Amino acid sequence: MHITLWYDDIKGPYKPTNEMLITPGCMDDFAHITQTGFFVNVKGTEQETVVYCGDRWANFAGNGLGYNQWMPMSFEDNTPYLNSLNSWNLNETSGEWQVANDNNYIKNASFEADRRIIPSPVKPIQAHITGWVTYVYQGNAVVVGDSESPQLNYFNTSEDRKTVVGEKSLNIEDKVTFKRKVYQIIESSPFVDLQDGIYNLYAKVKHNLKFKALKMYAESGGVQKSYFVKNETENWYTITLENIEVKNGKVEVGFYAYGTAGGSCQIDDVVLVKK
Repeated sequence: MHITLWYDDIKGPYKPTNEMLITPGCMDDFAHITQTGFFVNVKGTEQETVVYCGDRWANFAGNGLGYNQWMPMSFEDNTPYLNSLNSWNLNETSGEWQVANDNNYIKNASFEADRRIIPSPVKPIQAHITGWVTYVYQGNAVVVGDSESPQLNYFNTSEDRKTVVGEKSLNIEDKVTFKRKVYQIIESSPFVDLQDGIYNLYAKVKHNLKFKALKMYAESGGVQKSYFVKNETENWYTITLENIEVKNGKVEVGFYAYGTAGGSCQIDDVVLVKK
């Protein structure tokens, strides 16, 4: 997300400075999958909060007309920071804000941030899905421009979108026997704490039957908890990993797959919420 900083010229209208920057906090999901719209200053009795309004082209993601995404900004000296939150509360009187109890801490949770097939050789060259890391233990390596490289995202069909959000989902498949994990590390930011406590992790999945092991996991404080997928169905369904204990403000969440040649799994709408 690129932000133009503005100043108040007493003699005339607002004018932009010539300094552009990439705002910290926006790169794991490209400003909550938006382009910059405008900002609203909420001047309260206790503090002034700058609210970012981002324009999400949801119409192109197959889930209705475009939506505005509203998120609170924080500042360290003159440097803005985007708090990419799914749910938060604002006290319009005091100007104070806080993370809501039902906030989803996953970044790029529905895998919509990338408009192209990943890995992508088109500038900016990109090997991994935004906000997620793919680690290959066995099978074809993820290589930009290599025809044997696995495709990391899946383009949802109109039928898929009756169950899952948006036009893309995570894709885990290969032409050969493979072992792979896809994960992200969630931790406290300078302005939002990932509170220690008990969390639940949810995702929607569909897969064929060519897997020896397929699991969703969360790991925090050296302890891993897993949900092993066992359903023999190729339709979308929801999996749940409950009672995850988050310690020290940090947790790794992800998916591990051990598939035979032709194994195919799609994952979408991942949610990590405090219980």
